[in-house]
Amino acid sequence: MQYTMLGRTGLKVSVAGLGCGGNSRLGLGTLTFDQSADLVREALDLGINLIDTAVAYGTEEIVGAAISSRPRDSVVLSTKSYISDATGPFSGAKVVESLEGSLGRLKTDHVDIFHLHGLSPALYDHAMAEIIPALLEAKQQGKLRHIAVSETSPRDPEHAMLARAVEDPVWEVVMLGFHMMNQNARPMLARCLARGVGTLCMFAVRNIFSRPGLLQQTIRELSMEGKLPAALAEDPDPLGFLIHPGGAESLTDAAYRFARHEPGMDVVLFGTGNRAHLKENIASILRPPLPVADVARLGALFGHLVGVGFDLPDHVQKAKPA
Repeated sequence: MQYTMLGRTGLKVSVAGLGCGGNSRLGLGTLTFDQSADLVREALDLGINLIDTAVAYGTEEIVGAAISSRPRDSVVLSTKSYISDATGPFSGAKVVESLEGSLGRLKTDHVDIFHLHGLSPALYDHAMAEIIPALLEAKQQGKLRHIAVSETSPRDPEHAMLARAVEDPVWEVVMLGFHMMNQNARPMLARCLARGVGTLCMFAVRNIFSRPGLLQQTIRELSMEGKLPAALAEDPDPLGFLIHPGGAESLTDAAYRFARHEPGMDVVLFGTGNRAHLKENIASILRPPLPVADVARLGALFGHLVGVGFDLPDHVQKAKPA
């Protein structure tokens, strides 16, 4: 495993982080509770030390069971709380209550990274005025070590919330969407790097690179909108140029390596409910960068696109809070 410092937090973290949400959610619904916990333990045995979960994922109890026999300082725990629901924005006390619930499910007295989950631009001022003071108090009490924020990429593809957050020193870690066909987070990454803000990558691989036919369908639609060349839409393997001797071994391999070696990106999160995929994903994240020419071609083809491939997880309904 390879490790890096997570911004200015002082946390030494694995460059591959186990994401416990997304479509896989540690195999929730297909694996037993114990099998999912074993998957987490195997990830730890393979050198991963950053585990990212959330109240909304329904996997905190699995993580808690998996790490209960491990030294607490050997695991960097990241979890999250929404700050609103259908009734309106949450108070700071309610978010701290959510944090305390997470601590119980995770069987720990503190989390290392606590995110406001999918913070929308419209609620940013509320978060700063009403929730951050409560989290700072919780931090003083030792319930969390670092305050973080994750963006809602499907609903904020221009990264408007992060453009404000990177200017406020209270945020020590951010989670942002970035992948081969949606590269417009680069300015955010550069600003995070300059300010010592730790970065966690989500959406490196999601349906667009893993669901058969979706990549081709998306490219056809973008071509019809005039955003991509027609010739690309006619190609049955539009990203096949990435797979060659000296290049990527597969489309998924290319996607993880592209995100991993982007300047300013600290950790690439991935989800899985499968032991073989666990090892394959780690192997890809640890491989060298893609060839320079391939990265340049990806930039030329897709560097201008915004909001592509930021699909919500299959189990999440569109009506849920952002």
